Amino acid sequence: MSLPPAQLLRGLAVVVFITIWAVLAHTGSSGHGTADLSVLIGIAPIMTALGLLLWRNPHPLRTGAGIVALLGGLAWLWPILRTNVALLFFIEHLGTNLALGALFGRSLLGKGEALITQLARAVHAGPLSERKRRHTRQATLAWTLFFLSNALISTTLWLLAPLAVWSVFANLLSAPLLAAMFIGEHLWRLKVLPPEERPSFAQVVSAYRMRGKQVAPSSQLETPSRPTPL
Repeated sequence: MSLPPAQLLRGLAVVVFITIWAVLAHTGSSGHGTADLSVLIGIAPIMTALGLLLWRNPHPLRTGAGIVALLGGLAWLWPILRTNVALLFFIEHLGTNLALGALFGRSLLGKGEALITQLARAVHAGPLSERKRRHTRQATLAWTLFFLSNALISTTLWLLAPLAVWSVFANLLSAPLLAAMFIGEHLWRLKVLPPEERPSFAQVVSAYRMRGKQVAPSSQLETPSRPTPL
């Protein structure tokens, strides 16, 4: 599948950005970087996520108050963060993997559809075959175990291994492991599903974007009796 040049450039820019961030994060959490820069690198994803949530708030006064509180809290915590850079990155890595593991895993509970099954419905028009439903549920379980395993390994290395060893796993290997998981799932999909039931990469990306846009709307559009629409 050929991609437009603009899309290729955006993808390359993302790869370069992630690589630079990972190297700086490893340098900071290993104790070799500048404390202030390391804290700034460490809090950047969290601050970005919180900033986007505040920006989507329809009430300007609440948004302004939230931003002031966020910046005030950051200024108050900055001296503590400067002396606990590695702990900051550990909490961030652990929290991210636990949150993603919970996101995928909770969809396997109860009578609702698995998360990847919901994404598959967003890609394919019409009903899903039993084979497709089984595969997407198994894929959701695989991603759940992947994120929870990352959290377990990260915690074990943090407690028992030298800090540099933990940092290599948490900061330098996170993106390659994630890419390997995507590739492994793709190869698995090619093996177990017929061509007409395999989504293209562009369709998968589109489904995830649709999912992301519909996490933000107010909950009154959702009902407990059916999965979140995609």
